[in-house]
Amino acid sequence: MKPIVDALLAAGGVPRSGDPLFPLTQGRPKALLEIAGRPMVQYVLDALSAATSIRSVVVIGLTPETHPEAAALTCARPLSFLPGQGSLVDNLAAAGAWAQSLPTPPTHLLATSSDIPLLTATMVDWNVATSLETDHDAYYNLVPRAVMEARFPGVRRTYFRLRDGVFCGADLNLLSLTVLNGYNPAWRRIIDSRKNVLAQAQLVGFDVLLLGALGLLPVTWAQDRIRARLGVRGRVLICPHAEAGMDVDRPDHLAVVTQALSAAY
Repeated sequence: MKPIVDALLAAGGVPRSGDPLFPLTQGRPKALLEIAGRPMVQYVLDALSAATSIRSVVVIGLTPETHPEAAALTCARPLSFLPGQGSLVDNLAAAGAWAQSLPTPPTHLLATSSDIPLLTATMVDWNVATSLETDHDAYYNLVPRAVMEARFPGVRRTYFRLRDGVFCGADLNLLSLTVLNGYNPAWRRIIDSRKNVLAQAQLVGFDVLLLGALGLLPVTWAQDRIRARLGVRGRVLICPHAEAGMDVDRPDHLAVVTQALSAAY
């Protein structure tokens, strides 16, 4: 069966008081933050629209009913909206249920976010094609620090060290619909443990956690270890596109992408 990929676009994040972007959003969704005369989420929709690998798009967390501005968003692919479910894992479950209800369900969902407006169709198609070279449950992208700094000199990102290099995460990850519909219990445990070191150690083992903290963790060994512990067959991709990791979290990030988009448009 030929893979069918729909895109899941997360757009429900609302910066709260104390968040660096709160003075600019004032209680509104970050997805609607205007950049070069357009809402940030529209740039991501444009990239998904032009990607040949994407069949349709579902936006979760931002609906025309809750935010009338969403009705003006455009997409060349069939576009649907889902209300936010309150947590990442519940959003994934809702998206899986939505996908399964379609006349022809997709085989995969490409999960992305509304705050990477420099994303392009080429990057989306690369991600899908490279992921589907193998048969895994989930594909997670890492951008090398050297790639980020070559494209965006001086930009401040959150990096972590592995034996294979220094990386930041990218907001472009492919998920098998089978895993989402099975609602693997590991998903909630992974989300719940993301800020608890002891809980993380219980999930993946102190050996994985210690080697990761020391920067000695090989990517391929970590994949095998996590599969054995959690039952999730994951694959890490080294993404050559810095834009996939250039999410807008602070005003200085906004300035960088605004300059790039103003030049492009």
